[in-house]
Amino acid sequence: MKGKHVAVTGATAGIGRAASMELARRGARLTLFCRSAEKAAILEREIRNDGGDVSIIIMDMADLASVREAAKIFLQREEALDVLLNNAGIVNTSRKESAQGYEETLAVNHFAPFLLTGLLLPALRSGQKSRIVNVSSGAHAFVKDMGYEDMQAKRKYSTFHEYGRSKLANILFTRQLAHILARDDITVNCLHPGAVSTSLGTQNNGLMGKVLPLLLKPFFRTPEKGAETSLYLCSSEEVAEISGEYFVNCKAVKPRRWARDDAAAQRLWDYTEQILDFRYPL
Repeated sequence: MKGKHVAVTGATAGIGRAASMELARRGARLTLFCRSAEKAAILEREIRNDGGDVSIIIMDMADLASVREAAKIFLQREEALDVLLNNAGIVNTSRKESAQGYEETLAVNHFAPFLLTGLLLPALRSGQKSRIVNVSSGAHAFVKDMGYEDMQAKRKYSTFHEYGRSKLANILFTRQLAHILARDDITVNCLHPGAVSTSLGTQNNGLMGKVLPLLLKPFFRTPEKGAETSLYLCSSEEVAEISGEYFVNCKAVKPRRWARDDAAAQRLWDYTEQILDFRYPL
């Protein structure tokens, strides 16, 4: 990864932190999109003390205006981007809304990375055999379709359903984007990191959001172990020419049938562009 420019979202905790630290050790130049300036400063100092090259851009994934501003700041630097690791994600135990009034899980886990990736495409096109890596999850098995009749979960909210829907969206997004970028020298893949002990689910979710991860922690793998497939997709020559796939434990596997539906991927793409009032620069 020496000399490669890598951007990471959700870098201050869990898998994102572990991946960022390791990418820096391998010689990558990092741009980290972080929500918390305080946590970002701590991570930046740690990476620099270890000899790494890193810069921070503050971005709130729950606010699409913040995503647009962060992308603008990045593009103003006129730097090529070799790898974009869309790692950030949330799980909510009750329904919350983003700054724009969308169901927050879908907004953070799908709308924000969809928008950020599209805005950063010019920089990715300037990179060398660039890669887009989306952290999804086996939780896409919790649903069997996107459920357009209640996409914002106003009729009924279920933690597992909304999280699963957002992770299905990650896979369908990966599939469609890989198809669209087939003529570009850019690969797009996604992954399931496994059950990992991270801060996911603790964000503003009250007592249960704090207690549940502690109860389940003995059954989880470490963030370092969970980051292995992300690192593999960001760096391995074995996947340099592979695009549109879903990986588990550094191996391409088939996700559930409904995550391999090209018509569903196209419908989600059209829906998302319309919701965001954003068209990909293709």
